[in-house]
Amino acid sequence: MKHLLKLGDLSPEEILEILDLADQLKYELKKGIPHPRLQGKTLGMIFTKSSTRTRVSFETGMYQLGGQALFLSDKDIQLGRGEPINDTARVLSRYLDGIMIRTFKQSDVEDLASYGSIPIINGLTDYCHPCQVLADLMTIREYKGSFRGLKFGFIGDGNNMANSLIVGTIKMGIPCTIACPEGYRPDAKIVEWGKSTGLLTITDDVEEAAKDADILYTDVWASMGQEGETEIRRKAFRGYQINTKLLSLAHKDVMVQHCLPAHRGEEITAEAFEAHADEIFEEAENRLHAQKAVMVLLMEHQ
Repeated sequence: MKHLLKLGDLSPEEILEILDLADQLKYELKKGIPHPRLQGKTLGMIFTKSSTRTRVSFETGMYQLGGQALFLSDKDIQLGRGEPINDTARVLSRYLDGIMIRTFKQSDVEDLASYGSIPIINGLTDYCHPCQVLADLMTIREYKGSFRGLKFGFIGDGNNMANSLIVGTIKMGIPCTIACPEGYRPDAKIVEWGKSTGLLTITDDVEEAAKDADILYTDVWASMGQEGETEIRRKAFRGYQINTKLLSLAHKDVMVQHCLPAHRGEEITAEAFEAHADEIFEEAENRLHAQKAVMVLLMEHQ
């Protein structure tokens, strides 16, 4: 593994390697065992999309690993003033040991990897969100013990989260059902790949996704950059909500996940959210541990 650009680039064995190391690093942190495995290393963090969890988890993670992180908004670097991304990649590769980028276009992430000479980590694009799904898989395994025999259901927009969840769950052998309205389906190539495995179902029926599910997942109806579509999306996604009625169709020990921030009363009711808050915030915490594992595997011997 040279980069983390999207989960589709990783084998199941590589994903499990990340999760196993994340478990180890979480255990060491909880026991107060230092692990300065990136001492003297510097991570550059490029943000053209702001974030609470991504910035804090990467910055804290680098500190706990003995390194440092530099926050670079598009206002702080020449990228925001027209410098080609290939030039930015080649310059930053001479200063840094790795780059995390959270941006709009997947092509920007791919170009950084093509032109740079250091590991690139995708902190989110409009196409996918691999770091979040690694944390999700880590949390699923913590709560369920393994990935065997599980059923996964996603309710909502076929967005970057849905794209990565399809890939992540199927690579772990988990059947995945995505319930979303027509016109808001996941990426066509990812759907084609998922269906070829026999483990993906796409439907507009939320009850089909919820029935006997061991994990139910949702995300906001309008993601960052889609604020102008809020009212249109509220109409399109009416009924695409995790609530008490929907949960009653799932497995009695169903766990609920949400990548946050949550809009209570829209994609999830306040009651359903609070009933599963422990799982949701453990999932949020696991961003820290999963990303630390990624950084160690990519940067320790860089």
